[in-house]
Amino acid sequence: MKILLIADKEHKALYDYFEPERWKDIDLILSAGDLKPAYLRFLVTMINKPLFYVRGNHDDNYTKDPPLGCVDIHGKIVEYQGLRILGLEGSSWYNGKGVQYTEKQMWWQVTKLWPRLKFGDRIDIVLTHNPALGLNDGKGHAHRGFKSFRYLIDTFSPRYFIHGHQHLSYAMRNRIIHYKDTEIINAYEYHVLEI
Repeated sequence: MKILLIADKEHKALYDYFEPERWKDIDLILSAGDLKPAYLRFLVTMINKPLFYVRGNHDDNYTKDPPLGCVDIHGKIVEYQGLRILGLEGSSWYNGKGVQYTEKQMWWQVTKLWPRLKFGDRIDIVLTHNPALGLNDGKGHAHRGFKSFRYLIDTFSPRYFIHGHQHLSYAMRNRIIHYKDTEIINAYEYHVLEI
């Protein structure tokens, strides 16, 4: 299965210079946030595969202009072709604008999912906008990862943890890191994940 991961910045190869043949093998699209609704609508239409998303901190406009044809998976566990995917939106609270959560608020989001995590099948993918604390995150309130996401990884060992929010241009960052049994992928612009 090939999954197109996207976040934070539209890429010309997926929009201005879109070539259908290049993306014909994509089976699923996952958006980790901070992308315009029109971009998501374009991709789901042109690639003609399901698109699951979580909102980023700048995606408060989705309530007025939702990305039609796409599925918001915030606070949910969805299954697609045998893959179980958990979604959690937003970034760390830093100025109160947009889609932001305090650590306490995000712990509550995770706590609500706990029975399904504990007693359900294994989660294959966790899709978030913000990274986990100490794993591909940054400095300062705006880019610090969530402790609750680190807990998810430590406790439930998803195969993949996919996030956005950390532009690869911010610093010398790796797109992919490994932590315990989890591959952590920064979806900035785009990345194709083969499972």
